[in-house]
Amino acid sequence: MKLSEVVPWGRTLLEYREMFSLTERDLEKKILGCGDGPACFNAELTGIGGKVVSVDPVYQFDAEQIRSRVDAVYPQIMEQLSKNRDDYLWNNFGTVEELGKARMKAMTAFLEDYEEGRAAGRYINASLPVLPFQDDAFELALCSHYLFLYSEHIDQEQHILSLQELCRVAREVRVYPLLSISDNRPSRHLAPVLAALSAGGINASLQPVTYEFQKGATAMLVAKRD
Repeated sequence: MKLSEVVPWGRTLLEYREMFSLTERDLEKKILGCGDGPACFNAELTGIGGKVVSVDPVYQFDAEQIRSRVDAVYPQIMEQLSKNRDDYLWNNFGTVEELGKARMKAMTAFLEDYEEGRAAGRYINASLPVLPFQDDAFELALCSHYLFLYSEHIDQEQHILSLQELCRVAREVRVYPLLSISDNRPSRHLAPVLAALSAGGINASLQPVTYEFQKGATAMLVAKRD
């Protein structure tokens, strides 16, 4: 990954709770956040005593490099959101500007925690479909806004390998959203992934969530091994 390829966009613990239907019991588990980027989920959960490790290739860069990239691409992201605002529901944020402020606040909280968290092993430079963890290293793995969302860039084989790897390192896996960003329709990789997981003895299902920003993104994939 080159820094010029990074498009940082941070989400909060509250959003993670809604996207993945996380209960208080879930938050007590040992959690892997896969593809977290500059979300402040790790910082917030750690701050209330949670046990969480985040992996993302962006963690090869230091805080100042990530901060400079945030500042560089933020206006471009805001412009794209304004152009495509009809693809989203604005119940929680109201306007593009309010969303931008919320995202920047989340990324700032991440950056304030990042160097300390990286030194403590909470932010690890790694990416799917190969993760540097032992089998069953985590009780719960969460993958936000990566698999299925970018179906045009991540092929079917990579989706299957990635889900199999997540199921190797965690007892339960949750993925959100399941729509492709290119057309706001369910990813064409979803059915083949479900079939491959079932063939491998993994129970996979779609479950509703209360979170919806991308229109129609009202379900997550939940996978558990027998």
